[in-house]
Amino acid sequence: MIRRKRKTTYYSNTQGSLGLSDTAIKRRRQKRKQALIIALIAIEAVVVFGVIGFAVHNRRVRDAAEAALQAERETAESLPLISITESLPENPLADEYWGELIHAPRAIAHQRLNVHGIYMNTGLNLEEELDLISRTELNAVVINLKEGDGVYFNSQNELARSVGGYYMRLSVDLPEIVRQCHERGVWVIGRIVCFKDPMLAEAYPERALCDADGNVLHFNTESRMAFLDPYNPDNWDYCIDLALEAIELGVDEIQFDYVRFPTGSTVEGVQPTYREAENIPTTYDAINRFLQTARIRIQDTYGVPVSGDVFGISLTSRSDGALIGQDWPTIGFTGVDSVCPMVYPSHYALGTTLNGVEFPTPDTHPYEVMYNALMVGREFHEQEGYAVVRPYIQAFTASYIGEGNYMVYDYNAINDQICALQDAGLDEFILWSPNPNYPEGQYSGNAELAEGERPGETAQGRVEETETESEETQDAAGEGETLPAPEE
Repeated sequence: MIRRKRKTTYYSNTQGSLGLSDTAIKRRRQKRKQALIIALIAIEAVVVFGVIGFAVHNRRVRDAAEAALQAERETAESLPLISITESLPENPLADEYWGELIHAPRAIAHQRLNVHGIYMNTGLNLEEELDLISRTELNAVVINLKEGDGVYFNSQNELARSVGGYYMRLSVDLPEIVRQCHERGVWVIGRIVCFKDPMLAEAYPERALCDADGNVLHFNTESRMAFLDPYNPDNWDYCIDLALEAIELGVDEIQFDYVRFPTGSTVEGVQPTYREAENIPTTYDAINRFLQTARIRIQDTYGVPVSGDVFGISLTSRSDGALIGQDWPTIGFTGVDSVCPMVYPSHYALGTTLNGVEFPTPDTHPYEVMYNALMVGREFHEQEGYAVVRPYIQAFTASYIGEGNYMVYDYNAINDQICALQDAGLDEFILWSPNPNYPEGQYSGNAELAEGERPGETAQGRVEETETESEETQDAAGEGETLPAPEE
């Protein structure tokens, strides 16, 4: 192949480029120079105005962010600062078993809200319920961060991500929920189920309640599932670490649920080791020490309040409370901000006696059951230094307990329970429904009763059978300690 050379023509300087005269060349160069100057000026103007525009935009964004931050600060500053000192006596056996408590270098007072809240599960109908809150005395929501079947928010916790299966459920967009709630001035409580965690217990047997040979046990009244060991501080750390992660995403309060031991017998027919061990702390020592540790690492360190859910039976039976590790006389002295007893009328056995009053069908007496249960427990929770008592209120119909034994829990039945806790000297509460869709109303308790009307009157005589919702309600009621153990 022969390559041909490209022909190139050169022009002499005397002729000028393309044969033009020197004068023409100078004019063309001058025009080019002027055009270049104009172009440079235009580019500089674009850059300058672009920078100014970007700066203005940034300033607006920054001003908006600062305004939001200032509003948040003002809201925070309007909340009371509370400093709680634990009042539990020295416990040498607990110190020997777990080591002495290491307190925060400088415990800070935490901000708290006088909560009138609703349980929201994963917040699927958040907008609807936020609208309800805006029209009522309600001011807070409880969002699931972790349930018995796994972690619901996008946690980066290595242990959680190592479990596998569907443990990481990722059904809660926590930053978005926090954003929407805070824009409406609504307090966000993150709920973490602690020791009911069968998937983690099966994946890591060393964390589970086992028999003497180290075999994982399963409990009949806990859906025949395994349970994490509340004596194991590694399990405490796991729950606390998840809480700290949620706090970074803006959660206002941490609420620990299933802070207890399992109820009933084991499927295997043998006892878990702690029930036969000698010279170890009691079950309620374990639960109290967990709550103390959580309070130190969360509430004392970051100023974020910690609350704990407890069975309603703990208020009225210390022996039953000891079986699950929830001791009403002492749990409120762990220094946590609040304790939340689940005083659901449907959970009491037929013929239960509370505060000297017998209830053949407790579910049909929402006011009276709530009032009398709290009156029994007040002997302890009215002592100085006890945590705020914030009952969970039944907002679901327990048709599964049988015709004649239950009533429809409409707005009046819910508000009657608010009246009851007010009459018992309390104010805070959280509504619980497994399918959170709450009826219209003010939720202000006694404040909305007609003159001369007694709380409880509006709810009586409304015993109805609701066949269609029985199965769904019973299944969903397993969340949030909504089904009673045989001991109760």
